[in-house]
Amino acid sequence: MTRAADPDGVDRGPADFQANRPRLVRLAYRMLGSIAEAEDVAQDAWVRWQGADHAAIADPAAWLVRTATRLCLDRLRAEKTRREAYRGPWLPEPLIEELAEDPLERAEEVSVAFLLALERLSPLERAVFLLHDVFDADFSAVAETLGRSEAACRQLAVRARDHVRDTRPRFSVGQEEAARLALAFMDAARNNDLEGLKNLLAEDAVLITDGGGKRSAALRPMVGRDDILALFKGLQWRTNLLATPKVRLVRVNGYLGAILETDGGPITVAFQPGEPGQLAAIYIVVNPEKLRGLELG
Repeated sequence: MTRAADPDGVDRGPADFQANRPRLVRLAYRMLGSIAEAEDVAQDAWVRWQGADHAAIADPAAWLVRTATRLCLDRLRAEKTRREAYRGPWLPEPLIEELAEDPLERAEEVSVAFLLALERLSPLERAVFLLHDVFDADFSAVAETLGRSEAACRQLAVRARDHVRDTRPRFSVGQEEAARLALAFMDAARNNDLEGLKNLLAEDAVLITDGGGKRSAALRPMVGRDDILALFKGLQWRTNLLATPKVRLVRVNGYLGAILETDGGPITVAFQPGEPGQLAAIYIVVNPEKLRGLELG
C-alpha cells in the first residue's frame, strides 16, 4: 500500500488524521448527541484511514469528514429502534466546559435547543445541514458524501433550516447575569419557593429531564410556567433533585449550568436564558449512562 509522504519520506497519514480529529469529533457529536459515540466514530475513521491509500487522497480533510459522516449515518440508522424506545425525553450527553475557559464552540451550535432540533431531522437532513451550514462544505462535496444529487441536497438543506431556524437564541445575557439566574433558580428550588420560581420562569418556559429509564425523571417535557411549578409543587414532599449543597457552576452545551452531586450520583442542569431576568428552558440530565466519569471536582 502506498503512503503519502513529505519530502523527507515521513508518512503524513497519522499527522493528517490528528490535524482533523477534533473536527470529526465535533461533527459526530452534533450528529449523534453523544460524546462517547463521537469518540468512537473518530476511532472508526482512524481505522479506515489506516487502511486507505493516502497517496491517492488529494484532500485528507474531505475524505475524513466524508467517512465520519457515513459512519454517523450508519449509527443513526442502526439505533433508530433504540432511540424510538427511549424512555422519557431524550437530551444530548452534556458537553461540559469550565467557566474560566474560553468557549470551545459557538454556543448556539452545541446548545441543547439546537441539538434537539437536529434530533427532529431525518439523518440525511441532519447531515446536509451540518456539513453545509455549520461546517461550510459546498453542496458538491455534500452530494458526494451522501451519494445524492446536489439538487436533492439543496432541498434537504431547505427543509432542515425550516426546522432549525427557531432554535437560534432570541436573547443573550452576560455570564454574570446568567450565573445570577442559575443560582437564584437553584436556591428557589432548594427552598421550595414557588413564588421565586414563578418570577424566574418565562410564561412559555420548558423543563426537560432525561433519566432514560435509569433514574427517576419526568416522562414528558414540562411546558409552560404553570406546568413546571406544578412539578416542583409535587416534589415538595418527595426528593428534590436540586436540594444539594454540592454544586459547581460550569458551561453545559454553551449555557450557564451546574454539576450537582446527589445521593444517586451526579446530575447536570443547563439554564437557557429568555427575556431579561427570566429563564426560557431548564435541561436536567440524570441518566447515569450520559454522566459516566463526570465528577463534581
